[in-house]
Parts: sequence; structure tokens; C-alpha cells
Amino acid sequence: MKIGFVVNQVKTEKVVYTTVHLAYKALQMGHEVYFMGVDELVYFPEGHIGAQACTVDKGIKTVEEFLQCLQEEQKAKKKAITSHDLDVLWIRNDPSVDIEGRPWAQAAGVFFGKIALNQGVIVLNHPDTLFNTLNKMYFQHFPESVRPRTIITRNAKDIRKFYEENNQQIVLKPLQGSGGRDVFLLNDKENNLNQIVEAIARHGFIIAQEYLPEASKGDVRLLVMNGQAILKEGKYAAVRRVNRKDDFRSNVSAGGKAVSVKVNQAMLNIVERVRPKLMEDGVFFVGLDIVGDKLVEVNVFSPGGLYDVSNLEKIDFCEPVIEAIERKVYYKKLYGDQLDNKALAVM
Repeated sequence: MKIGFVVNQVKTEKVVYTTVHLAYKALQMGHEVYFMGVDELVYFPEGHIGAQACTVDKGIKTVEEFLQCLQEEQKAKKKAITSHDLDVLWIRNDPSVDIEGRPWAQAAGVFFGKIALNQGVIVLNHPDTLFNTLNKMYFQHFPESVRPRTIITRNAKDIRKFYEENNQQIVLKPLQGSGGRDVFLLNDKENNLNQIVEAIARHGFIIAQEYLPEASKGDVRLLVMNGQAILKEGKYAAVRRVNRKDDFRSNVSAGGKAVSVKVNQAMLNIVERVRPKLMEDGVFFVGLDIVGDKLVEVNVFSPGGLYDVSNLEKIDFCEPVIEAIERKVYYKKLYGDQLDNKALAVM
């Protein structure tokens, strides 16, 4: 199998990132791996895409050495590839990272991915769905029973009314963003509503959600593949992300800490309720953020957590993910164009 991974920039990847571990596992399992930033993608006159991708020879012993070979100029092995050289293209750049400095890069992976799809490459997650998830409005398409009460607006008066209706305790965050950036808890002890709204509104619409008391214990990142919670050796690929005492945000990138969690029936019920939508949309790999019995966020582009849960549980959760992609390549060779990418993505 020849698989390409698209990230924001190769030089900004870290050894704890899920994409790095997935790519390293694919290499360990005998596959050809190509790593590329969105700025390295190319469209050719012949109608296919390519990239100046980084690749690593087999025989690398550690994930640290793998990343070093990708990033160090002296060790990096660049290869010009096209869509004809790939079986799979996995788009895993985080659009929110590029909102300010590189807005042109946000949807670049999606646009190039759609061309690759037309060239017979399996593209994960399905690019049309990725385009629809460039902001958190996609979240509102899931059943109301799994979501907190929410309003999306840029109007401070709307938010203040929502604040009063929800016992003067709500969470504010940008419609487009991730990693806990620009996320605020607004309560009766600290009410800077106008200033917070003004700050977030500079970047567009604002999501206001009811505050869930269970959030004081952090949230749970549950990783889902092919519409099912990832399960190996009796353990689910899930971690609880616990916030610092001085910060209600539990995102690891915002200073939260990942700890082991026991996945309960309420969490599995959420997976079951969102599964039809994920399957319909061709969402192969997704991270669900859960507080109590509510889903607070769906991460479709570049969900992380595999490194943390694999470390905590001493189980390699990357292996079943690569095995699932191997099966997709097998089905593609077996059926050719009879199976479209959206269906193939969740098989």
C-alpha cells in the first residue's frame, strides 16, 4: 500500500501527534509512506495532483527517528509524487491553525483531495464532508438529544439572553477553531460578556453552549473508526482530558492532562446515535469529545489522542487503524469504480 499523509507543515509536526504515529505504524507494517504539507501540493496540467513529499526508508527503529528523518534537511528524503503513485491520501491538516497566518491553506487539502479522488485514489475522510466541517456548524447536524443547547451568532444581545436563560453559565467559542483556542467560560463570577464577544467575533461567528457541570471533571476523547468506537484487547481508544485548576479547558494542547477512562454505556450510546450520519458522510476516523451524556464536539479533520491512549493502556491502537485502511485498498482493487469513495471510506 502507498499512503500519503497531508499535514499543515512537516516542520511543525511533533512526536506526540497522532498523524506521526499513524504514518510510522504504516511504515512498520511494510507500506510506502509519504508525508507532505498543504503548501507542497501541486496540480498538474494533465489533471492530476502531486507533491514534493517526504519519505522514509524502511528500517527506522523509533518514532523519534522517523520524525527526525522527515524534518531534518540533511536526512529528509524528498520525492516528487503524483496521485498515480498513491493508493490512499489521508488529509489530516488542522484548518484552524492556519486561520490567521495562512488562510489560503485551510481548505487546500480538501480541494487537492477532490482531484485525487477523481484519479482513483482513496481519500480519507471523504473530501466533500471535510469541506462541510471547516467550521463547527457540522456539529448541529447531529441529533438534538446528544448536543448541549446552543446558539450561533455574532450579536452580543442574543448571547446575553442565552446567558440569562442558562443560569448565567455558558461556554463561548469561535465557530471555526480547535485545540481550546479562544474558548471561554462565562459565569456570574466573571462576566466580561461584551469584551469576550468582541474578541471572538473578530474571527466570525460565535458558538454559545450551555455549560455542563460534568465538565469540571474534564471531557472524554473517544476515537471512532468506521462508525464504531475503536476497541482492541477489550479496551476502547479513549482518554479523559482533565483541565488544570486555573483553566476550565481540558484540551491537552491547552494544558490539560490525559488520564485513563472507563468507557461507559452513555458514551457508547452517543456513538450509536451519531453513527448513521458519520457513515452517510464517509467519515472514516473521527474524535468525539464527550461530557457526561452529551457530545460537545466532533473532530473530523485531524483528531488526536491515539498517542495518549496507546501510552496509557499499553496497547497499540494505531495498528487496527492501518489494518482498516489496508482493507479499503483491497476492496478498491476488488471492485474498482463500483464502490464510490464515500462508501469505501467507512467499510
